[in-house]
Order: sequence, then structure tokens, then C-alpha cells
Amino acid sequence: MAAQTPSRVVGAGSILLALGLNVPYALLAVRFDYPAILREPPEQILAAFAAGGASLVLTWYAFALAAILFVPVGLGLALGGGRVTRVPALAVAAAILAALAGLTQAMGLLRWTMVVPVLAATPGSEGEFALIHAFAGTAVGEHLGMLLTAAFLGTVAAIQVAEGSRWLASLGAVAAVAVGLGAMEGVAMAVGADGSAFGLAAIAGYLLLSLWLVGSGVVLLRGGAVRVARLA
Repeated sequence: MAAQTPSRVVGAGSILLALGLNVPYALLAVRFDYPAILREPPEQILAAFAAGGASLVLTWYAFALAAILFVPVGLGLALGGGRVTRVPALAVAAAILAALAGLTQAMGLLRWTMVVPVLAATPGSEGEFALIHAFAGTAVGEHLGMLLTAAFLGTVAAIQVAEGSRWLASLGAVAAVAVGLGAMEGVAMAVGADGSAFGLAAIAGYLLLSLWLVGSGVVLLRGGAVRVARLA
């Protein structure tokens, strides 16, 4: 029974992460028109942000904390809740990708808590906001963060195939493709193309990621065969 404890902790963390990602997202969608507002002019974004007050800042902070939680949960899923893997190279790669994905996305989200409040209170700061938004948001958080998330999902899906968890592997693989496509929205916009289809792919990808997290968590809590890592 003691050997199952780490797996159950990872399982509970996986479900908690799914909630942690979706609750702030839903609140931001209702209160801040997220993510559509991100493509509006800087002055409109800053005005809406300032109108949201402290509660909006704290909602963004909760979203960033969920991204940070992705690091330990992703490590746990990559290493199978404490089991040793038949495919150690993939497990190590997945663990590294989880850490990088969580950190880059948290960096992008924390701009709303640490930087944007200053800009929103500073008249004429639209240009500075546009630069921060493009770098920390589009380039680091959305593009790099999403590419790393997609790579993590794809790597863990490959491990799950090897361990016999094919239904979760399939869900993770589809989520990886959708998230990876979503990461291309910023590139499309940079070359003057319409990136809306990529934006929809990102939303679908993170919904599938949430389902994958819940599915992995439930099976781990039940002591099932989500053995992303095990001893040969």
C-alpha cells in the first residue's frame, strides 16, 4: 500500500491541476473577455484591466500558480508516480519538458500580476505594454510555453503507449497536436496572416489537456495501469 502512495498523490495533483487551470480561465473569460481581448488594441486591454481592479490581478495570479503547479505534477506524471521506467530516456525528457513548460507559461502569466498593473496606472504606456505583451505573453508564454507543453504531452503519450495505456495516450497525443497548432497563432500574426484558427486549436488543446489530466489522475487514484513509469 505504501508503494501506491506517491501515485495517488500525483493522481490527486493531476486532478487539482485541471481545476486550477480551468477555474481562473473561466473567471477571466467572464470578467475580462479572455482570450479574445488579447488581440485588441493596447489601450482597450489596459482600460479593461484597470476596470477589473485587485480581484482581476489575483485571478491572473491564481492562473500563474496553476502553471507553476504544472511543474511538480508534470514531473510526477513523467515519472509515473514514483515508479522506475522501462523507457528512462523518455521519462527524463518528459520531466524536463514539464518543468520548462510550467515555468515559461508562469512567466508569461505573471506579467499580468507584476508588470501590467504598473503600466495600467501609467498614462501613455501603451507602447511599453505592447512590447511586454508581445515578448512575455505571445513569445514566451504562448509560443514557447505551448510548444513545450505539446512536446511534454507527446512524450508522455509515447510512454503510455509503451505501458499499455492506449486510451490515455491517444487523448494526450491529440491534445499535443492541438496545443502545438495553437502555439502557431503568434507566428501567423507576425507574418500578417489570420491566426484565429490557431487560437481555436489552442482552446481545444487545453480542454483536451484538462481531460487527459483528469483521466490520468482518476486512474492513478484507483491504482490502475497508468504506469507511465515502472520497473522492468
